[in-house]
Amino acid sequence: MSGVVEQTADHPASPARSGRRPAAVLQGVAIALGLVLMIGGFALIAIDYRPYSIPTASMSPTLRIGDTVLARKIDGGAVGRGDVVVFRDQDWGGELMVKRVVAVGGDTVAAAGNDHRLTVDGQAVEEPYLAAQGPQGSSFNVTVPPGRLFLLGDNRLGSLDSRTHLEVDGGTVPAGAVEARVEATMMPFGRVGDLGRTAAFDGLPGPKAGAPGPLQPAAFATVAGAALILVTSAVGGVAGLARRLSRGRSS
Repeated sequence: MSGVVEQTADHPASPARSGRRPAAVLQGVAIALGLVLMIGGFALIAIDYRPYSIPTASMSPTLRIGDTVLARKIDGGAVGRGDVVVFRDQDWGGELMVKRVVAVGGDTVAAAGNDHRLTVDGQAVEEPYLAAQGPQGSSFNVTVPPGRLFLLGDNRLGSLDSRTHLEVDGGTVPAGAVEARVEATMMPFGRVGDLGRTAAFDGLPGPKAGAPGPLQPAAFATVAGAALILVTSAVGGVAGLARRLSRGRSS
């Protein structure tokens, strides 16, 4: 009957084997940490965010045809001026749309004068994100009912937005129609990046464009976790190969 060989003075533990134990423990800890970061970051993105495809140029140049964006699920009551939102309104055909909120309940929003510059409660708004400066289509003047939003595309000369639906509640949509706020572009690769928060409406009292959600740190955690797992596994594989080669030379 075979027995367990005790690590006594007569039978010492193999130096190579005992030396590998701390390295194996560290490798296991690093891989476990990588898994926590990768799975945790991915889960947070999957729970909080949804992808949407941009079918038209109405939000150009901010968003282009064919872009896939990530939008964070949000209650319509938390929307502020300047937010780019995904919404669905039956009076607009019931299709998912992406536009920028330029006025909220209680605002008087207008475009008048020779350049049809946007004003909110009589205050002119600088809009650096527009596809073009200068005249931006026909004039309008609307007081937004409580609980509703006035939305425009950044491509004002090529967008079917609140100005197209002025006959229905002044072109506004209920805040509850908002499904999510766009925070980043994820495809194509050359356009990957955060959408960024506009400060165009910060000079006005009331709700401002929302701060970014946890997308950036969650994405960083996902990538960092995956990288940690790959690097740790590669280092462990190289170290194991080196030990086998060393044993082969010494035998």
